[in-house]
Amino acid sequence: MGRALAAALLLMLLADTAAAQDPNGGGVQGVTTADSDPAGARSPWDPWERFNRKVFAFNEKVDHYALEPVATGWDYVVPHRVELCISNFFENLMLPTRFANDLLQLKPWKAYETLWRAVINTTVGIGGLFDPASSWDVYKSDEDFGQTLGYWGTPAGPYLVLPLLGPSSPRDTAGLIVDSIPYLYIPPYTLIPWYASFGGTAMNVVNRRALVLETIREERKSAFDWYSAVRSAYTQNRENRVHDQAAAPAKPGATPDEDLYDVDQ
Repeated sequence: MGRALAAALLLMLLADTAAAQDPNGGGVQGVTTADSDPAGARSPWDPWERFNRKVFAFNEKVDHYALEPVATGWDYVVPHRVELCISNFFENLMLPTRFANDLLQLKPWKAYETLWRAVINTTVGIGGLFDPASSWDVYKSDEDFGQTLGYWGTPAGPYLVLPLLGPSSPRDTAGLIVDSIPYLYIPPYTLIPWYASFGGTAMNVVNRRALVLETIREERKSAFDWYSAVRSAYTQNRENRVHDQAAAPAKPGATPDEDLYDVDQ
């Protein structure tokens, strides 16, 4: 049971980083160091770049040969509105973790709104399938334990690419571990049969990848070095979120582009 839940958690985390994979299998060939990046993407601290690029290329191949084809088929069969409902449902399941991190960051008003959002979307939104809370301008929390560590002054550390999980840092990797605890050891998540948990998170992976198919294709085409583009987007996004400078909450029905290069906890 524990191994099945861990595998399901891995798939859930993969859903939030699937968009950081390159179907071409390695970005621009021959680009191996930040010194060869003319775009000036040397600002992120990346002392492990040689290792990171190898892991990044592996992740891209997984996406190219497995995840993207399945997501393309899913997108063809499943109506866009249904995809959004599925995304809303899984996002609603994350609200207890968001609420806890709001409290840990001493943000009582955000914690209140996160709790209120959970109540609205779970009841009026029919178990989280719909998102009436956004229509009513109720705050959409994106807090995770990596951000909580940053809030209290913990530095992010070097940029790090994790196998399958994608862009991260030592701080955010620690945050992943802490945020995963409720889903592995605390009811009601542990009461869900392993086959239901695994199947549900697999569907979430494919569904979230399907929602950003065209966006990622266009971004890859425009990027001189896809690895550097993802690194820059991820590090800037995380710093913005730590300092509450993220973009305004998405409108109802919009794709959460601010999460494309981020590991949601």
